[in-house]
Amino acid sequence: MSSSVFSPPLHPPFTASTAHAKVKAAQKLWNTQSPSVVTKAYTPTCIWRNRSTFLQGHAAIEAFLEQKWATEKNYRLRKELFSFTDNKIAVQFWYEYQDARDAMKWKRCYGLEDWTFDADGRMRKRMMSGNDVEIGEVDRWFREEVDVDGVEIGEKHW
Repeated sequence: MSSSVFSPPLHPPFTASTAHAKVKAAQKLWNTQSPSVVTKAYTPTCIWRNRSTFLQGHAAIEAFLEQKWATEKNYRLRKELFSFTDNKIAVQFWYEYQDARDAMKWKRCYGLEDWTFDADGRMRKRMMSGNDVEIGEVDRWFREEVDVDGVEIGEKHW
């Protein structure tokens, strides 16, 4: 994916339409599972908190994502707009993966992200909180053949 998904008009100040488009562009980008490509969406000095891990800068983010996707196999992600202001977006997300550190058990992460953007549309701060739940094969939402945006997610999961 090119970095063009993060160029105008997907930069602050956000509208409901551009905030939604920015969230879906990020979803598509993360589903590539390409750390070097994903990292381009962030400023060189971007600050991250991912659960209990604190990072800053492209090299740290790329290394983190390489490790993440080395252990989270068959990863599929969905992000939805939660709220926005001029230069901030809050996102609710769900992703499923097989945990290579835990006998390839299927898990689903439920989480929220708080994003802050530079004027050029790249993210300068990402704060993520998430909780993993072990699921059975029958409980999976995001199977390989399924469009993640087409999955009906009920209120108890929002």
